[in-house]
Amino acid sequence: MISIELAEQLRDAGVVWRPCTGDQFTILQPDMTGDVFTISDMMIEAHEFSTGTVLGFNGTTEWALDSVAQDDALWLPREDQLREMLGGTFLSLQARSPEGFTVLIRPPGADEAVAFGADSAVDTYALAVLALVDLALDPTSA
Repeated sequence: MISIELAEQLRDAGVVWRPCTGDQFTILQPDMTGDVFTISDMMIEAHEFSTGTVLGFNGTTEWALDSVAQDDALWLPREDQLREMLGGTFLSLQARSPEGFTVLIRPPGADEAVAFGADSAVDTYALAVLALVDLALDPTSA
């Protein structure tokens, strides 16, 4: 699972979350950060209102949380979601020895591939996505 720190960096960089079934998130409150919830048609549904998206908890009996505003939740994107964000820039994911992973991407307009490494594949993908977002915001940084 992606680290909370990288998930926060993705959110702060402007990566947009449109909640759907299977997405995971944590609630940004000191006593709940780290608890992971999964959107499911049976337990947690995303409800769209004119005021924003609300994540509704259905049939929750253990605690009194009926819903939480999307802004109070932190999306924890999966590997496949991050890889999809990389689109055609994605070249490969390689396991490093003894631990960790390297993702190679070729940013738009670049002649050379760029490598990103981290201990987990999902964090490696997140670093590559952050680099593409930074590049999109400041094309002169390439």
